[in-house]
Amino acid sequence: MQEPPFQVLEDPDIPRKRIARSAILPALTVLVLWLVYLLDKGLDLELYRWGVLPRTLAGLPGIIFSPFIHGDLEHVFNNSVPMFLLGWSLIYFYPRKAGNVVLVSWLVSGIWVWISARSNYHIGASGVVYGLAAFLFISGLLRRQRTLMALSLLVVFLYGSMVWGIFPLVPRMSWESHLWGGVAGVLMAFLYRNVPPAVQDPLPPVYDDDEDEEQDPNSASPPPDFIPALRIVYHLDPGDEVNDAEPVSLRHPGKDGEPFDPDRTSGTWTR
Repeated sequence: MQEPPFQVLEDPDIPRKRIARSAILPALTVLVLWLVYLLDKGLDLELYRWGVLPRTLAGLPGIIFSPFIHGDLEHVFNNSVPMFLLGWSLIYFYPRKAGNVVLVSWLVSGIWVWISARSNYHIGASGVVYGLAAFLFISGLLRRQRTLMALSLLVVFLYGSMVWGIFPLVPRMSWESHLWGGVAGVLMAFLYRNVPPAVQDPLPPVYDDDEDEEQDPNSASPPPDFIPALRIVYHLDPGDEVNDAEPVSLRHPGKDGEPFDPDRTSGTWTR
């Protein structure tokens, strides 16, 4: 059966559906953060005791639980917005490694805070937030793709001031969590630099679409000015089928060969 002279395109709604699906897990995460905070304040649970308390056995569970615990309304709000936006971007652009990036940022920041931080309770999801921001920023620079570099610039524009959070400037701020979360994100960006993202810049067209056809071994080799075929793709209504004709050879004026026919409407043109 002859191949129809039109191309079946991907459903245009698929990217929008993937954008919506990518927001589900970050939205649920933010919802959990707020539920834990409201329960903590409403029932006076004093959940800060489940934070990371460095170099103590009682502080080890905080490696797991501390990202869900926040001290006040401003604290949980400041972590919720970037957690949602950065998590959404991470899942949309890097779905293959999104889970690994979150998990490593979570555990590395928690473990190293337990090892090296000040002897205070360290709570909040900022270590994970710094990991996501660092990964998205460095990944866009390493891959040198326009879309991902634009995402890197957007991260800098929105959260570039976060860099000051890795320095001990504010006494009650866990800069250690920020520092180790950022380090984890940078390491993940280098480790996964060869993993292809879900969204890539358009690639150049593939010109030779007749490679599956049998070639005559006795056929002459193409002339020096020959360039692989460019196929003209049509979107036709049923009943308007057009049969592929023999290729038209477009040669430089004055050379031997069939001249270019501007009224040609089907088939494969070569030059």
